[in-house]
Amino acid sequence: MVKIRLKRLGRKHRPFYRIIVTDIRNRRDGAPLMELGYYNPISKELKLDKKTAMEWIAKGAQPTDSALRLINKADENGQLIVLQVAKKEKMSKKAAEKAKALAAQG
Repeated sequence: MVKIRLKRLGRKHRPFYRIIVTDIRNRRDGAPLMELGYYNPISKELKLDKKTAMEWIAKGAQPTDSALRLINKADENGQLIVLQVAKKEKMSKKAAEKAKALAAQG
């Protein structure tokens, strides 16, 4: 059976996923039949070839729940999209005053 699933990359506490097509008997990080795109959960970036993914599904490939969610959110053209705008880091009042003073100086 062929599955569309996520292949985990990145380092500890900094995940990065590739969306791949693979045989169900292969390991999670094993060799894929085809790579369809990638997903970065930290910056919420997604790039996926939705047309090819739909072709694989039509051939009988079963997407996992997380892969199906990403396929549904993907752009039709396979362009890079940002699912959610990254939040700005909040500064403490002291740090904000310091930055404001530095900006005023020069």
